[in-house]
Amino acid sequence: MSLLCGIITFYSSQHAVQAEKVLAREGFTVELIPGPKDISPNCGVALKCDRDRLLAVGETLRRHQVMFEACHEYCLQQQKSLLDKLLGR
Repeated sequence: MSLLCGIITFYSSQHAVQAEKVLAREGFTVELIPGPKDISPNCGVALKCDRDRLLAVGETLRRHQVMFEACHEYCLQQQKSLLDKLLGR
């Protein structure tokens, strides 16, 4: 199962946490996730957001001078729950 979403990558986890706080104050729904290594080897964390809000997220981070690497449209693989695995779904 996969989900097309927005991913913001960073050079450091400090910047990712700062971005999460700024974006939450600005009304965005974001989630810290493990950074996908296939799009950025720089930092172990990234922010996931709604793909439709990705451009606005980048503009907001620039306006607040929060350093980030890049904004990506990304197909995130969702993990099956243990129950789904046990039931063969």
